[in-house]
This record gives sequence, C-alpha cells and structure tokens, in this order.
Amino acid sequence: MKVENTQVQMRKGILEYCILEIISRGEVYASDMLEELTAAKMIVVEGTLYPLLTRLKNAGLLDYSWVESTSGPPRKYYKLTAIGTEFLEQLRLTWQELVDSTTFITNRKKSN
Repeated sequence: MKVENTQVQMRKGILEYCILEIISRGEVYASDMLEELTAAKMIVVEGTLYPLLTRLKNAGLLDYSWVESTSGPPRKYYKLTAIGTEFLEQLRLTWQELVDSTTFITNRKKSN
C-alpha cells in the first residue's frame, strides 16, 4: 500500500468543503478556485473541479452568472445559494468535530 494513495483520498474527502468555503467569500471564477486550491497543495485539475462544480450546482448548492470579460469570452462566476450556505454551515460543524476527534486521538499518550 502506498501512502500517496491514502493522501489523495484524504484530499478528495475535503475538496468539496474547501470549494464551498472559497465560494462563500463571494462570487468566484473557476480558475481562481484552481489557483487557490493549488496554492493550498490540494492539487486539483480542471477535470476534477468542473464536474464537482456541476454536481454542486445540480444539488442546488451553487448558482452562477456570466460576466463579460474585456480579455476574452464571458466568464462564469459561482456563488452559494441559500441552501448552499446552510449546507456549508453543517460541513463546518462536521469539520470541527473531525478536527476535535482527530486531535483527541493523535494527542493521546501511549499506555503501557
């Protein structure tokens, strides 16, 4: 078993949460999301991001608008819907519970 496979699965598990957090700060263009995720070492490619954005939109969590660009074709900017905001709040609670649980387990001293 390779550690890299587990690391990739761990990142995939929190990718949706991270994307929703990025979008929660305001309307955002997909390439800006990719840039931030890459800077955070989430290692995401367009082939992963766009299907996930479509799935989140189809679930009613996201909406988008087309904005004219001075340097090319119109750009699609994503924003959270009211349902998406509520969903993100639940994910934040779950994330905090996971952090607390993981910290509890990893900080336990070995018993002899």
